[in-house]
Amino acid sequence: MQTLYALETMEQGAIKPGTATSLLTEKLDQTSQIFTYLLYCLTQVAQYAEIDAQTRASKHLPSAADLQVNTKIAGNEFIFQIINDKGFQVNLEQWKLKHLPEQDLMRKLYNTLTATDIYQHYIKDPTRNKASEKEIMEYVYKEILSKNELFVQHMEDNFLHWGDDADMMDLLVANYMHKPHLFNFLQLISKEKLEYARELLLTVMDKKEYCLELIKPKLQNWDPERIAAVDMLLMEMGVCEFLYFPTIPTKVTINEYIDLAKAYSTPQSGQFVNGILDNILKDLDQANLIKKVDRTKK
Repeated sequence: MQTLYALETMEQGAIKPGTATSLLTEKLDQTSQIFTYLLYCLTQVAQYAEIDAQTRASKHLPSAADLQVNTKIAGNEFIFQIINDKGFQVNLEQWKLKHLPEQDLMRKLYNTLTATDIYQHYIKDPTRNKASEKEIMEYVYKEILSKNELFVQHMEDNFLHWGDDADMMDLLVANYMHKPHLFNFLQLISKEKLEYARELLLTVMDKKEYCLELIKPKLQNWDPERIAAVDMLLMEMGVCEFLYFPTIPTKVTINEYIDLAKAYSTPQSGQFVNGILDNILKDLDQANLIKKVDRTKK
């Protein structure tokens, strides 16, 4: 969707063979960069416990509390799972992400964390178990990083597309926490999904005029020129999935584009896209143009 939108805003003379797939690859790389960096920040906040302990112990007259800073979180198994991943390290170096975290910001995030009851409960338990190790890191991401205005601003300042990818990052990070051993940082998206993305992108571009022939009659009193550009793109993508992607159920297609419309367009877009796609689907069904197959029988 983002790639198609970018192509819509480009001058036609600037679009050459390969431009679309290059843009798609660039978008996917941006997503991978943000995901890698978020996990890196997660490690930096957790490991700040050791910096805090050293700083406080180095005071001229350290107090008893200064000498007994609990650094349990710095040894969290999820932190080591991330740091020891070779693909993760490759991404950090390739995109030069290590220089981005601001020490003062990491300190503030760490101090916000240590002031919470959840953190105090975590460090008071001398044992380690997989569930609690996972829970505290989920908490750091969801409640400390994601809800901190300074951190959100930091992400916006360093990643142009943070606003578009933020919600997806929540899902990616949650999936990583659930099954970190299944992630490949060097190929965040499977070959099957990448091929699907490329095929959908090129199909929408190739079938654009035909899709518009199906969409425009359903707009009734709506002026196609005044409809949100994202809504039009989502409907074109939906129609292409109806007609040219036999393993994707029509219900899945409609639900997916309703969610995308709600997330990326206007408040009314979800209902609007749903109504138009549902109308088109009925016509295509009556014309016997929908040919779906069971994915397992492909």
